[in-house]
Amino acid sequence: MDFMERKPRILAASEKQLTLDSLNQLLQREGFEVITVRDGNQALDLLLHNGFDLVLLDMQMRYWNGISICRVLRANPQTQLVPVVLIAGQDSDEDLMEAAAAGADDFLEEPFRSAEVLSRVRSLLRLKRYTDEMERAEQVLFNLALRVEARDACTSGHCERLSRYSVAVADRLGLGEEQRLALRHASLLHDVGMIGVPEAILLKPAPLTPEERKVVETHPIAGEQICAPLRSMREVLPIIRHHHERFDGSGYPDGLAGTRIPITVRIFSVADVFDALTSDRPFRKALSMSQAITVMQEEVRLGWLDPAVVEVFESLITDPVQQLAWKESAGG
Repeated sequence: MDFMERKPRILAASEKQLTLDSLNQLLQREGFEVITVRDGNQALDLLLHNGFDLVLLDMQMRYWNGISICRVLRANPQTQLVPVVLIAGQDSDEDLMEAAAAGADDFLEEPFRSAEVLSRVRSLLRLKRYTDEMERAEQVLFNLALRVEARDACTSGHCERLSRYSVAVADRLGLGEEQRLALRHASLLHDVGMIGVPEAILLKPAPLTPEERKVVETHPIAGEQICAPLRSMREVLPIIRHHHERFDGSGYPDGLAGTRIPITVRIFSVADVFDALTSDRPFRKALSMSQAITVMQEEVRLGWLDPAVVEVFESLITDPVQQLAWKESAGG
């Protein structure tokens, strides 16, 4: 059942029964589904194994208090976007600062003022509904991208490898989490525009004609247009549009050159070229790692790839420790 069609589910946790009774009465009167628990362990178990739209946690519970539970929720991809309101009593400024650092969305002080509680709860539930809608829209795009990848047996695992390679380079270059997340998403979505390319061209077991290549070269712009309506794709769109640009400006679709090409795009392009070279294609067999590196070094000399990014990539791809880490992350 959709969020809009059901009662929002709220979990309230406190060792004080009076606090729970007050919240339960107020929130149920407004039509919310409320579950109350008096134990932090139980609250954490419910949150990790059930879907909630909002959680109210007392900061003064023993063992698993509101702050410690909040940290666990924020570290778990399944619960990191659930709004968390911490109930503060006689807590110090240091406690409140620690709670904010743990990822709390808001605070309520006892004794409660009904209007304040309802205002903050409604505001956070609206945010949760918006977030859920965005996640559903993103999932539609990701499913579409997986269908594109499935059309070509030669590209099986391509997206996963691109994510590993590009994020590893981003880590080595000290890029932030937002840029690393953009690379992960772009690894899946960069070729979503290929949905409009006929299979006769996509799977052709021979080099493409100039006319066929023009059809293929429409896919970065098509992919950008497909993903553009989602604001969460803001950092991903440049990678989708520009991942076939070249460092000397001879690429497509916009002929960007040098540092006009965003660093995430330059990283992604290097990873994409390597994976293409080391994967079977309808018109040729995969190259070995050393052969692929030789080709990439030649493309640096031609001005197509960023030499600094290629240098970092080569140091990673030839590092036995990094290779082992990638192998383990891929399940052996």
